[in-house]
Amino acid sequence: MSINPPSILHPVFNAAHPFPPLPDINKESILTQVFTHRSYYGRPNHVFEDHPQDPSPDNEKYEHLGDTVLGLIVTKLLLEMYPHLRVGPSTKIRALVVGNSTLADVSRMYDLPARLRLHPAQAITLRASVNIQADVFESYVGGLYIEQDLPGVQPWLKALFTPYATEAYKRVREQHRLPPLPTTALVAPDSVLSSPPPSPPHPRPSATPTTIGHLALFNQQLQKANRIVEWIYADGTGEGTKTTPIWIVRCEVDGEVYGRGQGGTKKAARNEAAKEGLKKMGIEV
Repeated sequence: MSINPPSILHPVFNAAHPFPPLPDINKESILTQVFTHRSYYGRPNHVFEDHPQDPSPDNEKYEHLGDTVLGLIVTKLLLEMYPHLRVGPSTKIRALVVGNSTLADVSRMYDLPARLRLHPAQAITLRASVNIQADVFESYVGGLYIEQDLPGVQPWLKALFTPYATEAYKRVREQHRLPPLPTTALVAPDSVLSSPPPSPPHPRPSATPTTIGHLALFNQQLQKANRIVEWIYADGTGEGTKTTPIWIVRCEVDGEVYGRGQGGTKKAARNEAAKEGLKKMGIEV
């Protein structure tokens, strides 16, 4: 019986990136708990804390831990593979890599669902569930981490998820409507990114930065008081030229002049007038 939706990611495993074998968990008690679903014992769910002499025997704690370990390792993997990737796209890529459909696929390739201990009346339904299949993979990661810590988990997960990360990167890049990268860049991002093209320099800050903080605060105060403001600009481009205008503005609040200002843009001129207006209102900034 199979009701599994197809995974979005279809990485290629080959001689360069073989599908890694499943690392062994050597401690029998951990291994047993990894594959014990909570339905097997039918224990109540709404319990704050287990009794010290009667800890829960199911795999939910391992699953919870495995989810965290998996997120950590995949996030670090993306930083290594694509060091210039921004956080937003990186989050999308990680979501594809560690999503339930991907983890369920991996879980089935390792035949983990078949090893689950489930309540007999629910076994067929639960074993066919994508969520349960993904959960048992996370549980295995958590159990392996408990026994062997990061050195026992990280090399395996990096080898396993590098092709998935490559495929997810390609898909998210397409979602951002960016041109496809050369095949070599997708297959071996490390080698490509080890000598990236020179990045354009960051723009230098202006020698005479224009702040708009006064204008924002001035408008905020007027809105609170429900007062009417009018900005009146001088004719033409003020004292400047067509190419480098200097805008001159007068600010009137309920018909009363509150300030005057000038600047290279209308907003800069309004900011200067707002600065005077704040002083008139008794607000020193």
